[in-house]
Amino acid sequence: MKTVRISLNSIDKVKSFVNDLTKFDMDFDLVSGRYVIDAKSIMGIFSLDLSKPIDLNIHADSNIDEVLDVLKPYII
Repeated sequence: MKTVRISLNSIDKVKSFVNDLTKFDMDFDLVSGRYVIDAKSIMGIFSLDLSKPIDLNIHADSNIDEVLDVLKPYII
């Protein structure tokens, strides 16, 4: 598992983020405080406080570099 900090501070960013994640057949979790939600769930993402950076947990052992390349626009 790898954890990165991301920023999703606009509706368009959230939409493109979820579209990018659905290309991968692995699990992603967003962690904000005590809340953990599925990162592929748009409704779940909008339940979080998006004004602050969020931790993204990537549950994979391979293809991490490929995932990180796709997520570059969101990583802070």
